[in-house]
Amino acid sequence: MSRTGDHLGPLVDLGRERPQVPARARNMSPIVPRGSIAGSALVAVVAIMTFLASITTGTVLLVSASAAEWQSEVASEITVQVRPAPGRDIDRDAVAVAEAVRAQSGVVDIRPFTKEESAKLLEPWLGSGLSLDELPVPRVIVARVQPGATVDLEALRRRVAQAAPSASVDDHRAWIERMRSMTGATVIAGVGILALVIVATIISVSFATRGAMAANRPIVEVLHFVGAGDRYIANRFLRHFLRLGLEGGLIGGGIAMLVFGFSESIAGWFSGTPVGDQFAALLGTFSLRPSGYLALAAQAVVIAAITAWASRRTLFATLDEID
Repeated sequence: MSRTGDHLGPLVDLGRERPQVPARARNMSPIVPRGSIAGSALVAVVAIMTFLASITTGTVLLVSASAAEWQSEVASEITVQVRPAPGRDIDRDAVAVAEAVRAQSGVVDIRPFTKEESAKLLEPWLGSGLSLDELPVPRVIVARVQPGATVDLEALRRRVAQAAPSASVDDHRAWIERMRSMTGATVIAGVGILALVIVATIISVSFATRGAMAANRPIVEVLHFVGAGDRYIANRFLRHFLRLGLEGGLIGGGIAMLVFGFSESIAGWFSGTPVGDQFAALLGTFSLRPSGYLALAAQAVVIAAITAWASRRTLFATLDEID
């Protein structure tokens, strides 16, 4: 009777035939699969959240910069209106008021508007092509104040009243206060949106972390069996989610920077149109300063750090449940 080896051929040592993988390469194999569907979905979620946060932050920065520019320009100007009055020559009153304003300390330049220029200021409300000859259109005089100088408004009002009783002085304080209120409301709304984005990111990361832990539970149990501690296991997952957070943050933040980079060119296409003029008045030139781009980059890194922090908290909580 023949031996088994005679029919099956020579026995093969499978241990020698298997490809030998260096120990260092085996240790570097990730516990969490890097190309998993859950990982790709999390990168997309973080990228979307970072993009929304960056758009919100950039818009708030644009509005704040534009409002600060408006307030600076308006605070340096004083407007005087000379209204028509029965029995008085409005042209003569306008000249007298201009001289009174020019003599005021702190005023460096004045610009009296002609009748046609004053009427043109009403076109956005009344439209063009209307005859304003029969309407009591006031004359406008704009005075520019020296930067850092303080104008005695009470003395200016007395001078103007002596020159023309129907004239009034406006230093735009009420308008500036409304601008400050609007800017503050915009900043608060932006902070609220950022808070919602961060909360949504934390929730998404928490679910993704629990899913990854559930999918790799057998591996976690084996690591526990061979003596690996919770910190060792958590660090492996933490690196995975930190990489995903950085990848998503860079994608979302980079796209947002490109949007703001091309926004000035896009706004130029609508220049001169009512919509373009309104957006230009609200957001200025649509151009972020270099500090704004640095803020967007820092925000992307912060969101990646929040992703790692949220995954760390969820990791240890899940590991406690497995134990």
